Amino acid sequence: MNLIQPAHLKNGDKIAIVASARKISLQELQAAIDTFKAWGLEVVLSKNIFNSDHQFSGTDDERATDLQTALDDDSVKAIISARGGYGTMRIIDKLDFTKFKQNPKWVIGYSDITVLHSHIHNFGIQTLHATMPINFSVSTEAVETMRKALFGEKLFYQLEKHPLNRNGNADAELVGGNLSLLYALTGSASSIHTKGKILFIEDLDEYLYHVDRMMVSLKRYGKLSDLAGLVVGGMTDMKDNQIPFGKTAEEIIMDAVKEYKYPVCFNFSAGHIDKNLAIPLGRRVKLVVDDKGASIS
Repeated sequence: MNLIQPAHLKNGDKIAIVASARKISLQELQAAIDTFKAWGLEVVLSKNIFNSDHQFSGTDDERATDLQTALDDDSVKAIISARGGYGTMRIIDKLDFTKFKQNPKWVIGYSDITVLHSHIHNFGIQTLHATMPINFSVSTEAVETMRKALFGEKLFYQLEKHPLNRNGNADAELVGGNLSLLYALTGSASSIHTKGKILFIEDLDEYLYHVDRMMVSLKRYGKLSDLAGLVVGGMTDMKDNQIPFGKTAEEIIMDAVKEYKYPVCFNFSAGHIDKNLAIPLGRRVKLVVDDKGASIS
């Protein structure tokens, strides 16, 4: 069963850009602002968006206030995070989602925004894992899949065959996001339930042994045993120690789930990669993995 789907956007709707993590400049936002206006949307910049507190786009209270304002504003139909980095976890417990739950809207982003995806997923509301304003000039294809998702057009993705894929079919709710954040959220109020669901994971700039530690931890928490399927996105810029770990990130992931029977596909084009394709989290999707490759619809 699908989670509640926020209303699709239409011409004249407002989209709020909020910086819940690392700081951002107007120049870095301009491509996104121009794109949203070309889509017929009205862009709202949060009050403190260009503030600075060391790495962060303002203090915890300033960032929380901006996000709270956007969550509570009924005229705003979508909220997109300006960029990731780190910081959303620091403010998640300052937020009140009462009004948001009464009037759901799209929350968009990836990476550090996995905190919001997971937290909101537990309210039974869909979110959109997609590129962010900081990346808008990188891939027009990624931006176009976001537009399709927000305006209610169908998404279908065909993947090339990968040697580690495990064949099978799944028709289930899609959940997940950044592996490091899913690992960090485990045990908290923002930790997601994965039983009977298709899990999507991606990550950036991690040591291979740490990827292994995160996968083993998720396994011990029971997050991997009862999946309907597993989709692995970009495992980008992985690092190794002087004495090699001996496996790639993909091999580490497959090793953690080798005893299970559900379908697994690798190299889905989402995460910390240029072509970061949009995927609605909390929506029922169909995953098919066979000898030719894989598809997600």
